[in-house]
Amino acid sequence: MRVHRFVTNDLTIRVAAVDATAAVQEMQKLQNAMPLATIGMGRAMVGALLMSSQLKPGQEVGILLKGNGPLGSLYAQSNYEGQVRAYCPHPEYIAHQEEDFLNLKKALGFGQLTISRQQPFQKQPFYGTVEMVSGEVGEDIAHYLHQSHQIRSLVSLGVYLDSYGKVKSAGGLLLEVMPGVEETVVDKVQKNADSQQEAVSKLILAGQSPEEFVRPYLEGIPFTELPHPFEVKYFCPCTPERVKGALSTLGITDLEEMIAQKQDTEVQCQMCGRRYDVKTEELESLKENLRKSSMH
Repeated sequence: MRVHRFVTNDLTIRVAAVDATAAVQEMQKLQNAMPLATIGMGRAMVGALLMSSQLKPGQEVGILLKGNGPLGSLYAQSNYEGQVRAYCPHPEYIAHQEEDFLNLKKALGFGQLTISRQQPFQKQPFYGTVEMVSGEVGEDIAHYLHQSHQIRSLVSLGVYLDSYGKVKSAGGLLLEVMPGVEETVVDKVQKNADSQQEAVSKLILAGQSPEEFVRPYLEGIPFTELPHPFEVKYFCPCTPERVKGALSTLGITDLEEMIAQKQDTEVQCQMCGRRYDVKTEELESLKENLRKSSMH
């Protein structure tokens, strides 16, 4: 699976579309996320994948929706090469009322959307912040693009869950209209979009490819697919070595307490949810290295 990129032949509209089902499924499994957090992180992941695909090699996009609701915040990060990860501080959250089980807007509450763009070797990313208008992620991204870049867009992001709350499909499309486009073209795109009744996630579930669910939006407008061969992967730069490095910051006393339990320690990456087992003898080695360092 990869992000598919398209451009109209007159270069006035560009579209990115993706089937990100496998990546969102892996996120849910690693973080043991409940439906609300899964939908939120999944949509943010898809949005980040679509936005980053329109950048340049090595560049990445971060999407942070931070609200005052019980879910707290949603964060997703993706680079041009299709590597994506996500985070939510409360992946276990379940709404108290049945009618709110899938109400992402209520779970996030009121807050802000911040988009970051990072280039290789750039010390600080560029940040843009707007008020959240809906908490549904796609509408908020469209609002950001219009407010910050004067780009009109259509953003459709979807995560479809089965009756057990597990991800069955996930994906979306981002259609951007370049400034200066004739209104007749905009009207045609809007008319095409208004005729689309089915959610993208359901189209993916039915077996449609990204090109198939993009085509109706560009009905009557010639377009071409651009090369973008990178496979979408759930990825985090965390490694066992980095995890051990983080454990080293605990100090000798805390490590001794962990060793005294005489069992392996499981450490979870707070960013991507991946878990690592650290054996007791590895903790012993970390403690010994800390002790030696303290003597110098």
